[in-house]
Amino acid sequence: MNYALYLGRRLALGSGGRKASPGVKVATAAIALSVAVMVASIAIVMGFKREITDKVLGFTSHIVMTVNADSEGDNIITMTPTLKKILDSQDCIRDYSLQISIPTILKTPNDFKGIFLKTLEDKATREFLRSNLISGRIPDYSQDSTRLEIVLSRMAASQLGLQQDDKVDCYFINDEVKVRRLKIAGIFDSHFDAYDDLMVYGSRGLAEAFTGLKPNQGSSILITTKDFNNLDEETAIIQNSLNEALADGLIYKSYYLENANIQGASYFHWLSMLDTNVIVVLTLMMIVGCVTLISGMLTIILDKKRFIGLVKALGAPNGKVRQVFIYLALRVAMIGMLVGNAMIFAVLILQDKYHMFKLDASSYYIDFVPVEMNWTAFIILNIGVLSVIYFTLIFPSRIISKIAPSETMRSE
Repeated sequence: MNYALYLGRRLALGSGGRKASPGVKVATAAIALSVAVMVASIAIVMGFKREITDKVLGFTSHIVMTVNADSEGDNIITMTPTLKKILDSQDCIRDYSLQISIPTILKTPNDFKGIFLKTLEDKATREFLRSNLISGRIPDYSQDSTRLEIVLSRMAASQLGLQQDDKVDCYFINDEVKVRRLKIAGIFDSHFDAYDDLMVYGSRGLAEAFTGLKPNQGSSILITTKDFNNLDEETAIIQNSLNEALADGLIYKSYYLENANIQGASYFHWLSMLDTNVIVVLTLMMIVGCVTLISGMLTIILDKKRFIGLVKALGAPNGKVRQVFIYLALRVAMIGMLVGNAMIFAVLILQDKYHMFKLDASSYYIDFVPVEMNWTAFIILNIGVLSVIYFTLIFPSRIISKIAPSETMRSE
């Protein structure tokens, strides 16, 4: 007779249909809560990483190429055929575009503000501003490159007392003072105050009118790579190619590359601290779940002590009986995991769609709790939790070998 199977059936049925003991219910609830907290922690941290990275890249790019400060001459980049050929030859580059960034002054009858005017040319920046637009629209400068419309941040607009469709004078001071009256086409709010306070976006024609630059000239080149995860390595490859071209006399200016990891170092350092917090949360929740499940398993063993003695007296080996109790504890764990996953996935999906839970944007740079539904990470987490639980249950199951059939039958 297969005593392990017989015992498993009896225990799985609750020995006559009895309801699960309080210890088992507590263990199931603890596992559900622990898994829910772990999944939520991973989803939220990954959401923060995505949002913060998108914001940093929205104001800059994967790589920003400028003229080296130690280079002789001006700091203007001219997109020569040779330079274009060098950039086109880099397999790691997906896209690049010239940008003009100049210091200007916005002035109203009652106030003024120093700000950087940037040309709005690349698609990534346009999409970023569109996703953070709170009123108005993003002008289509492709139809009219001299369009006198700008996109201003909510912070700057508030400081100057401006609203959508208002007009403001923009001054550029170089050898002479140049001024244009601009219309505010749209207002954005990224909650990145350090950037919002300094940036305004306009047409290339406007910047060229201020600076006298030609269509193939700019103050920087925005480079988008194919793999952001290998950004440092790809930056070094492009930099080496430019240095070799300078040494060979193919280009006449020394260029400097600065990637998003450097420009957004303070933000990424903050995100790395969140990784530490997640590790702590995962560890604590795993400990809570395992300890509670062990308690539940011991409760089952004590509850079935006389039955264990009986089947052992009938010849069931300790190993078989231990396997059944480990199986039952895993069954409890899997029920808890299913419940926990179902609950937290429902909450995360709703949060991702409706942003129910809010944050203080001045502290977190985001006005809602961001989540990312990374199913691969969730599957790996659940497999890891189940594996840890399995190996954790091996030790407490040893108590079964200490249950003597003679003692349990004597108590009967």
